[in-house]
Amino acid sequence: MKNKNHFLPLLIDMNDKNIVIFGSGSVGERKVNLFSAYAPVTVVSRSFSDTFFELERKNNVTLIKADAGKLTDADINDIIKEAFLVIPATNDRTINERIVNLSKLYGILTNEVDAIGDVTVPAVIKRGGLTISISTTGSSPAFSRFTRQQVEKIITPEFADMIKIQDEMRTYLKNEVPDQRDRKDILWDILESEEVWAALKESYEKGFKIAQDIVRKKISEKVR
Repeated sequence: MKNKNHFLPLLIDMNDKNIVIFGSGSVGERKVNLFSAYAPVTVVSRSFSDTFFELERKNNVTLIKADAGKLTDADINDIIKEAFLVIPATNDRTINERIVNLSKLYGILTNEVDAIGDVTVPAVIKRGGLTISISTTGSSPAFSRFTRQQVEKIITPEFADMIKIQDEMRTYLKNEVPDQRDRKDILWDILESEEVWAALKESYEKGFKIAQDIVRKKISEKVR
């Protein structure tokens, strides 16, 4: 049995990394909705709902109509051999296990619905440039969702705007303030400014202007 403590959270560039999902039930639908926003997805199933056809039209989703239980090993290998991640999500555990075993022969990562695979999919919060992932490593998906809901109350949309301000000011300060420690102090002054945070609730432009004023004042003080 895999040690849950050995799972390390990572952010991976999914551009052009192929995902293959077997099954078009509720689990398969959730997976294709998630992954198709980041990577090309192939879904293999005996039948597809209108949701899948709509995803095929809108996103980089390819549908293969086939019964995974009747496919030969060679057929499955042809489908998965270029995959970065395989997700066996059929309603037949034996078929899922077979797909996992064939994937391992190619060294392909798997996300399993019946067991802990190589990859677990966390609950995700995105606020612009900020990404937060939450996982119990399969112990309690409900608790992951609950935790996400609690964190979302704290990580408000203003966090995305603050990241934009930090990025722009950091770039500007690299040209204006030679000392890295001074740049860090100025950026922290912006982060800890209640005035900036309050302004961001009204608009990004207002928050940005106040942040600019803080930067100008700090640079002026350094020059004197």
